[in-house]
Amino acid sequence: MADKTPKESDAPFATRIDPIKEDISREQMHYIRQVELEQWKKRTSKLRTRNVVTGLVIGAVVLGIYGYTFYSVSQERILDELDEEAKRARMPKTGAN
Repeated sequence: MADKTPKESDAPFATRIDPIKEDISREQMHYIRQVELEQWKKRTSKLRTRNVVTGLVIGAVVLGIYGYTFYSVSQERILDELDEEAKRARMPKTGAN
């Protein structure tokens, strides 16, 4: 990846050219831009799909943690026990207690 110079290809249909150095016509340049645009659209649609799936997975994990937190807190009876102890402590002690 460090070497940015394209390798020479023996295939006539896959040779790399530098549009700045090469003398190409406007039609060829237009065709190159059209092909690049189509390749870009193809890559972005794949990337968009991957991003949507990743977002849904992250959202599901967040909602799962949120739901589990509410579920586990609702099962805790510690505060109820503390409230009962506080009520007992507030009641005056009489001979009947």
